[in-house]
Amino acid sequence: MDEKEGKMNYLPEMHGGNEEPLYNIGVVSRMTGISMATLRAWERRYAFPDSERTAGGHRLYSERDILQLRWVKSRIEEGMQTAQAVNALRHQEKNGRLMLTEQAIARLEAPREGSRPLLGAIQSRLTDALLHHNLTLADEILAEALGFTQPEEVILHVIAPVMDKIGEGWEENKIGVADEHLATSYLRQRLVLWMLTGPPPQSRLPIVLACAPDEWHEGSLLLLGALLRRRRWPVAYLGQSLPLAELARFVGEMKPNLVVLVAMTEAPAKALAEWPQWLPEAAHSGRPVIGYGGRLFVQNPEWRMKVAGVYLGNTFEEGLAAIERMLL
Repeated sequence: MDEKEGKMNYLPEMHGGNEEPLYNIGVVSRMTGISMATLRAWERRYAFPDSERTAGGHRLYSERDILQLRWVKSRIEEGMQTAQAVNALRHQEKNGRLMLTEQAIARLEAPREGSRPLLGAIQSRLTDALLHHNLTLADEILAEALGFTQPEEVILHVIAPVMDKIGEGWEENKIGVADEHLATSYLRQRLVLWMLTGPPPQSRLPIVLACAPDEWHEGSLLLLGALLRRRRWPVAYLGQSLPLAELARFVGEMKPNLVVLVAMTEAPAKALAEWPQWLPEAAHSGRPVIGYGGRLFVQNPEWRMKVAGVYLGNTFEEGLAAIERMLL
């Protein structure tokens, strides 16, 4: 059972939720995706939620508290400030306008119905704007997309396919080098921004993201980094063509739980296959976990047998699910 399913089984279907204090802060953090540090900060700053305390002073949360937290989290992800979201919750509850049920919160957290076809049209418009060098229009198109769906959906179903389409156009000599650079640079800036300004990360060691030696195509790594930050995973982004000696030094200092490496073609994949020589402890003990992916491993599955570690899957959704299974 995954985390989302676990939350649904824990939470009530009745209106308002059970108010009996049952869950400690660690359990609530896992159930809501809100870090323990953030939960403590919200209690200090906003007296939210009004959790109970054990005789020893430890916080205990009710099922109703958890529903409230998930409601506020969804509002923040839509762009509200935390104080505004908490005040909106209190105001709507006071006036009897808010139905806090598991079904209502799950609908709130899910992508909006009918968004995928709209995002398909957004893809075409964004590609056209970028290839006509109209970055102002590109900004307007992305703002429109974010007006009816979550950033995760925009990353997966607008940014990723547009990057692919522009890359394919360049490879087929249908798009000039300068045009490709302008469009890619624009999309890269948006992904870096999302990676830097995502929701408050969990209080834990970061996931290290890096391109294999001689791998300069970082688009998929940036997409993964932005998606991880949207899910509140801390990220240490090391970028293009990282020498394995530098990776080993960084990992030795940071001691992360997971390292994700990307290779798109054979030469970087051959270099990547040598990582156990530089990270012998990880190769022996499995800590940190070394995960990898990239176009080469999708198109030529035999390469997965040549690289040690955990293959993260053929899609971003598969990669995110694999990462969260390993870390939760």
